[in-house]
Amino acid sequence: MPSSSSRRRRRRGRRRKKKEEEARDWADGLPLDAILAIFHKLGHADILMAADQVCATWRRATRDEPALWRRITVRGTEALSARINRGGLACAAVRRSAGQCEAFCSEYAGDDGFLMYLAEQASCLKSLRLISCLGVSNEGIEEATKEFPLLEELELSFCYNVTHEAYAAIGATCPQLKRFRLSKRSFYDSGGIRWKNNDDACGISKMHGLRSLQLFANNLTNEGLSTILDNCPNLEFLDIRHCFNIDMGDDSLRAKCSRIKMLRPPDDSTDDYDFDVYTPRRLPISPGFVRYYSVYSDPEYSMYSDEWTSEEFDDDDDDYSGPSRYEEDLDKYDNVLPRCMRTFLK
Repeated sequence: MPSSSSRRRRRRGRRRKKKEEEARDWADGLPLDAILAIFHKLGHADILMAADQVCATWRRATRDEPALWRRITVRGTEALSARINRGGLACAAVRRSAGQCEAFCSEYAGDDGFLMYLAEQASCLKSLRLISCLGVSNEGIEEATKEFPLLEELELSFCYNVTHEAYAAIGATCPQLKRFRLSKRSFYDSGGIRWKNNDDACGISKMHGLRSLQLFANNLTNEGLSTILDNCPNLEFLDIRHCFNIDMGDDSLRAKCSRIKMLRPPDDSTDDYDFDVYTPRRLPISPGFVRYYSVYSDPEYSMYSDEWTSEEFDDDDDDYSGPSRYEEDLDKYDNVLPRCMRTFLK
């Protein structure tokens, strides 16, 4: 009968063999082009938090191939960003680009501090897309874009702390800018003058080299759009969907728009719009009562609802504040992720 000591030795031997098998570089010999082709199918966050840890060959490829990080995308949801340090992921991705980053797209990952870091590390940046980055301010974006003389594309959708003053400054510091995108969640209208605002249009009109402009659910009027058209003579693509203060029946405006090669008017279809589309918020005021109109686009309802109940209001609120379906999975990351990657968890 085997002694207890021999059984322990066999167990230790099996464990050692298992560790050696786990440590084996199974991708050794796989062409680099094939590895990079795999990585290009993944998001950059996935590469940093998972693929980077598969084996030594994959790790070398992620760290030693700046071309993999030439076009960086770090996107997600608000609930996900509450648990994962997406700003840290973005910095790690930019650092691995070794100064070769030409395009950066960020959602819920970016503030003024990160923009300063990006400006230091990516002076050849040509495309910058910031989506729902509430930590970005006028001062931050203005200072950063001074370091991007080659910038051709800029998006500031749902970055509500960046205003028209910054748009004007960017127009002056980025003479190569050709594409600008500014989306808002939904169109607001109370029937009052305060909801007809051309400040954004005045700032954008300083971007004289624009060829493509998308303004979704903006409150500009015919006057503001005319200012843009007068000051951006090279404009070829114009998307003003859900900009319902604009009256395309105006003869003067239609004449100015005639040179636009691709025009998406306010009432055009939003089927190809890549963000959630909300029904316009209409708030007409009557004595002693304000009718609140439905926020969400829903074929089961008419576009405007004259009344609402507390239950309906609570249902809408639940859509924003309900628990994230990702939370359960996120709790597992603490145990699954290698220690070196746990820095990306908040």
